[in-house]
Amino acid sequence: MKQLHPIVAAIALSIGACAAAQAANSAPDPAHVAAASEGFLQYHPDLRWRKEGLGHYEDGRLDLALEALKRSARYADKGSQALVAEMYWKGEGTPVDRAAAYAWMDLAAERGYKDFLAVREHYWSELSPEEQKRALEIGQQVYADYGDEVAKPRLEKTINKGRRGTTGSRTGFKGALTVLLPGNGNWISLDAEQYYSDKFWQPEQYFEWQDQLWQEPYRGRVEVGAVTTEDASESSARE
Repeated sequence: MKQLHPIVAAIALSIGACAAAQAANSAPDPAHVAAASEGFLQYHPDLRWRKEGLGHYEDGRLDLALEALKRSARYADKGSQALVAEMYWKGEGTPVDRAAAYAWMDLAAERGYKDFLAVREHYWSELSPEEQKRALEIGQQVYADYGDEVAKPRLEKTINKGRRGTTGSRTGFKGALTVLLPGNGNWISLDAEQYYSDKFWQPEQYFEWQDQLWQEPYRGRVEVGAVTTEDASESSARE
């Protein structure tokens, strides 16, 4: 398995916590179990493609990882967008392209998540003037294809479709629900109220849940030399 960058590890933790809990024979977080189930992933392509991309990444299939993560990025997944940036920066599954890396990390930082802002500013400080100019040019197309303005509606459409399909199932339903976890083929019992929570099936609340996850994705900090989150304020001249 490849050694994961701190950013990659944080992304993996946000979707893999239930599997880790199972491996430790402890009770998994019901919210993470719901978010990792087959039925959930069918209507949340952001997480489905991120999970597939991380699997390819860990197995060293970097070209397939990049392809899957870009598919996740089309559905407004900021974690996948940050990982695409890292892969361009390090030349994983693609030739090194630092200008493209900046454009993608700028996209990942679109909502102001401080870890992504810090890495974005580190990238910028490392670019030559020519690379900086090209990064801004690339960014226009990246935002046109993957920015929240166009990506969020894509995800909202699929979530709304899933919500309509489950409305009858969840009306008046209480007690346990059995869901299938992908990969290991295990079935696990889950409180139905957790699975049908509005934070999963109401797009506005879903994005609020995502914001909570990414504002503090993990306890450690991303190491980017002397760069701190305060450096993000320096970007105002470019915005």
